[in-house]
Order: sequence, then C-alpha cells, then structure tokens
Amino acid sequence: MMFESGCGWGMGFGWIFMALFWVLVVLGVVFVVQTAARRGGPPEKAETALDILRKRYAKGEITKEEFEKMKDDLDG
Repeated sequence: MMFESGCGWGMGFGWIFMALFWVLVVLGVVFVVQTAARRGGPPEKAETALDILRKRYAKGEITKEEFEKMKDDLDG
C-alpha cells in the first residue's frame, strides 16, 4: 500500500500564499502608521508681525493712528 507524502499542488505553492500573507501584513501596518500620522493635520502657519498688529487693533489695544504707524514701520 502506498501513501502520499503530501507533496502535491497545495504544498508546492504554499510558500506563495505565505509570502503574500506577510506582504499584506506589512502593507497594512504601513497604511495604519501613515493614516495615524496624517491625522495630526497640516502644520499651522506661523503668525506674522502684521497678524499680531491686526489682532491688537481689533482688540482695541492700539488706536488707528498707532496701527497705521506700526504698519508703515513693518512695511519698510
């Protein structure tokens, strides 16, 4: 009586499925890391001196004349 050793088509191509499995696992990890990194959003724009001056004028900390003079000083 002869028994098959189990080395048929399934065993011959099993390494392909194992490699595909690990490639998918690695791609999944990369995708999760990239998605988590993007959730932080884009970096905020740095506030300029003119932005600060406009806020001070809007809050009423400086008068219109002071605002205009400081703005002219910033422009050069």
